[in-house]
Amino acid sequence: MPSTVRIGTRASTLALTQTGHVADALTRSGAGDIELVEVRTDGDRLTGSLASLGGTGVFVTALRDALLDGRCDVAVHSLKDLPTGPAEGLVIGAVPVREDPRDALCARHSWTLESLPEGARVGTGSPRRAAQLLAVRPDLDIVDIRGNVDTRLRRVARDDLDAVVLACAGLARLGRLEAITQALDPAVMTPAPGQGALAVEVRADLDPESPLHRALAALDHPATRLAVVAERALLARLEAGCAAPVGALAWLSPTGDVLTLDSVVTGPDGRRQLRRSASTAMPGAPAEPGVADGHRARTAVDLGNRLADELLASGAAELADLGPR
Repeated sequence: MPSTVRIGTRASTLALTQTGHVADALTRSGAGDIELVEVRTDGDRLTGSLASLGGTGVFVTALRDALLDGRCDVAVHSLKDLPTGPAEGLVIGAVPVREDPRDALCARHSWTLESLPEGARVGTGSPRRAAQLLAVRPDLDIVDIRGNVDTRLRRVARDDLDAVVLACAGLARLGRLEAITQALDPAVMTPAPGQGALAVEVRADLDPESPLHRALAALDHPATRLAVVAERALLARLEAGCAAPVGALAWLSPTGDVLTLDSVVTGPDGRRQLRRSASTAMPGAPAEPGVADGHRARTAVDLGNRLADELLASGAAELADLGPR
């Protein structure tokens, strides 16, 4: 009889939806019965801006604690919330195929970023989004907001805000794509590293012969994993947390032999911005689904490190709060 797999998740509607997708996939691959374990994190409990809460790890630490103390067997994270440093005793068991990584403008009157009226009030809790919005539209009034997707969209509906910026991926998973008035071009609004992707974290001592291990291997999407490895390597090299005004987006060519990484660091007021891009040839044949290819992963890390070094050499640390924290 299959064992029960306990999956730790935050209790928000979006987190439960994301976790439900992972649970369904694991069930289809023979992991066993599934039980969801709701875990309350600091990011759910505390008020204030993401930056003031410390950014990195506020949505993650409690889930990791639940994994390590045995309350759950799997934890599902939004990958952009995951700290870049290693977590002792834990590994990312799978990175499922990525949803649309772009940011989305959700505005009254079907406004786009270009057609928003002068001085429009735009809500976001992300310093990265705020800085990149100001780089394009310095006249905007950026309003720091918190809350779930529906809470933020209601502020537009009641005319408290003219628009909010959310992730296309979250809106897609919630079936709320109709709220999007413009999917923002990554050349204008580069997403957060890992945006649109999920991380399925497990204990490092998971039995490689277990049904859960085999199900995770089937769920893993090598092209997505390589892309987010490069993005997170850049973030780590910059010593920037998930609240820093750093954008990064990588993608693997259709043939699987070239990995490209775009990046941006923007000053908080949007007046100065550094954009850099680089590509690298990927060694060997593309990884088979579910098979981790260490050589290709190291190449992705090298790409992220190299591009971060270019940004730092060009003065990125003068624009943003980068470095040890």
